[in-house]
Amino acid sequence: MSIWVAGARPRTLPAAVVPVLVGTAAAAQGDLGPGRGIVAWRFVTAMVVAVAIQVGTNYANDYADGVRGTDSPDRVGPVRLVGSGLAAPAAVKRAAVLAFAVAAVAGLALAIAVTPWLIVVGAVSFAAGWLYTGGPRPYGYAGLGELFVFVFFGVVATVGSAFVQSESLSWLAFGASVPVGLLATALLVVNNLRDIPTDAAAGKRTLAVRLGEPATRVLYAVLMFLPFATVPFVAGLGGRLLGAAALLAVLLVPKPVLAVLEGARGSALIPVLGATGRIQLVFGVLLAAGLWLSA
Repeated sequence: MSIWVAGARPRTLPAAVVPVLVGTAAAAQGDLGPGRGIVAWRFVTAMVVAVAIQVGTNYANDYADGVRGTDSPDRVGPVRLVGSGLAAPAAVKRAAVLAFAVAAVAGLALAIAVTPWLIVVGAVSFAAGWLYTGGPRPYGYAGLGELFVFVFFGVVATVGSAFVQSESLSWLAFGASVPVGLLATALLVVNNLRDIPTDAAAGKRTLAVRLGEPATRVLYAVLMFLPFATVPFVAGLGGRLLGAAALLAVLLVPKPVLAVLEGARGSALIPVLGATGRIQLVFGVLLAAGLWLSA
């Protein structure tokens, strides 16, 4: 069980949890009484969908990279089940399908309660998760992974979580999705920075491979600080000024950013990956709490 938990890559789960927290908080309405218009079961179900898609994507990535031979034995980083020989490719593929199936069942419940259009959003999200490294032309191998992470783990997940509560679109949800997406993208950037040597050797042309180490390090720093520049604008939408509490998370940023800018590579980037996930989680919790309390 511990091997399968490790294969699910827990350090990446803040990318799934944060948009649901922030999107739900953005949908809160202060004039609707103590409950603030939030339907608890929809929140829980949206969280199940987000986490299951993230886990499914991670297993699908593990499977696809493993069968392609991208994950060599000398790869540094979180455990890869197929590449390290800890699990058969077919078993990892089944795990990915099972995770997506859990997301599909939970998503169907939301679609029945809210709108059938959520089925389309879910199907596109599943495809994006599978085709990141799967299929005949994986977009992750073409340097488009960061763009898709920003769109799906930022905009789609945050706005979608707000929509299942309010059943409407709001500028607040769109605005809040920007810093959420930037931090999720930073998580992928530092992961791909660590993998530049092995990815380049395997022909996996990620954005990090295309940009090279120096530019990727700068990109990571920008993605870590830029979200905080957006907070005043997000908190100002609808007068939810307590959302500015998310600025406190900037105190955690210098350490991992300095490690990257000073040339950390290989195993030295594993703690940076963990720190990035924690910063994303702290930022998301503070932003969500601030938006909720000032609703």
